Amino acid sequence: MQPVSRPNALAQRDLLGIEGLSPDTVSAILNLSDSYVALNRNAHKKSDVLRGRTLILLFFETSTRTRTSFELAGKRLGADVVNISVASSAIKKGETLIDTAMTLNAMHPDVIVVRHPDAGAVQLLANHVNCSVINAGDGSHEHPTQALLDALTIRNHKGRLDGLRVAICGDILHSRVARSNILLLNMMGSQVRLVAPPTLVPPAIERLGVEVFHDMRRGLEQCDIIMMLRLQAERMQGTFVPSTREYFRYFGLDEAKLAMARPDALIMHPGPMNRGVEIDSRVADDITRSAILEQVELGLAVRQACLDMLGRELESA
Repeated sequence: MQPVSRPNALAQRDLLGIEGLSPDTVSAILNLSDSYVALNRNAHKKSDVLRGRTLILLFFETSTRTRTSFELAGKRLGADVVNISVASSAIKKGETLIDTAMTLNAMHPDVIVVRHPDAGAVQLLANHVNCSVINAGDGSHEHPTQALLDALTIRNHKGRLDGLRVAICGDILHSRVARSNILLLNMMGSQVRLVAPPTLVPPAIERLGVEVFHDMRRGLEQCDIIMMLRLQAERMQGTFVPSTREYFRYFGLDEAKLAMARPDALIMHPGPMNRGVEIDSRVADDITRSAILEQVELGLAVRQACLDMLGRELESA
């Protein structure tokens, strides 16, 4: 097994969003991630690039894939990983986010990974600590590592990002995954379409350089990539769709709608899936076209790459 070839540092202390990254930086992260994919498939998966470093996971929202992959990424890189349970922390006693940040900062961690239900909260925390901060999702704002792992999945299947037609379908309004993917895919030269009912599309979203479709069959025509998003009921205040049954009829991905895309179109979903709401099980489990489980595998590698490159930035600081 060849050792992982490590590129230069990330050239910034934090990873708070796709906005602010350059195409060269994105490519460097994806290239390093490929090396970690190979390492993770080896019998001996651990390295010591973060030996002596401390990684804190601070999740104010539930998570399976993101939290577990960040924890595993830190441990495989040799870091000391601390999981903070918000439910049993001083936050439940009324401690503010800034006070929490200053408390953690006093312990001299090297990296804090944060997920928070409010947009901008991760930036606020980053302003009050001296260590690196990674945004693991803040409200409906951004989820940068998800967009990076999605880009890696696409590149590994299609060999490129430039020129591909990508349809992002579902609850665009409440989706941080959609926003980060729009920013990254546009930066890398993809053609991005949004497919959703009018109630689930943010106003003036076309300013981000996307096409908007309210007819799913038209929106999927000749698409290379189909990214499905779940209905985020936990963020909805009011009624956005008449019923989940009617939503699936018009905007759920089934074999009939999939037939409008290119024959080799790749099916993606950030998870968790709501089967029978935004995607049919036969489509989700199609081993010839679905990359949903591969996204999980590549998510670990991308988070290892991001931690690695931030670690190099810490070394050069």
